[in-house]
Amino acid sequence: MSARRLKTLLGEHRVTEALKLGRIETGALAFDYADVKVPHSAFKRVVRDLEFDVAELAIMTFLLAKAHGKPLQLLPAVLTARFQHPFIVYNAERGPLAPRDLHGRRVGQRSYSVTTATWIRGILSEDHGVDLERVRWVTFEEPHVAEFRDPPNVERAPAGKDITAMLLAGEIDAAIVGEPPKDPRFKTLFPDPAAAGEAWGKKHGAIQINHMVAVKQD
Repeated sequence: MSARRLKTLLGEHRVTEALKLGRIETGALAFDYADVKVPHSAFKRVVRDLEFDVAELAIMTFLLAKAHGKPLQLLPAVLTARFQHPFIVYNAERGPLAPRDLHGRRVGQRSYSVTTATWIRGILSEDHGVDLERVRWVTFEEPHVAEFRDPPNVERAPAGKDITAMLLAGEIDAAIVGEPPKDPRFKTLFPDPAAAGEAWGKKHGAIQINHMVAVKQD
């Protein structure tokens, strides 16, 4: 019996290396890996086109896809996870900023429904008393799941705008980023993000998941 071939989206991670290099294999399945360097760049193809049989997928993208009836099933396989506290920053040249100062301010993020931004909004709300409806969220991309609609206090940045440039120019007051900028003008909103992450982990007995594995239900 020939192996069933599965079109697969899977990034380069320590936990996927043995599978992708063929050190772990099964005669029942064969994985045809998509030539995609950054998996999240293909998440729309996963949830809109149902292009892949097996796919790395951000947990929020999966949950929204499931909520809108996409025929996907989550597997108990975590690919990436991290404490998200270091990934909200502000321009210290414009003065100090703390979570309690965000009411009435503008905060940039790649898209409202990305996983890191969702975790950080939860941290701001649950641990720091921030009323998320009193913050103006500025996004730069549409959601992966086409059916999802942003809340009314979300606005799209003008075409061609860059989140870092807007932060430096004072057009936004803080930004949720994929990686903290190396520019010394940027400071983390949480003064000691490592300690804050450790405290969150002790409180919840968990770490904040980013990407897992999803498969088509069929």
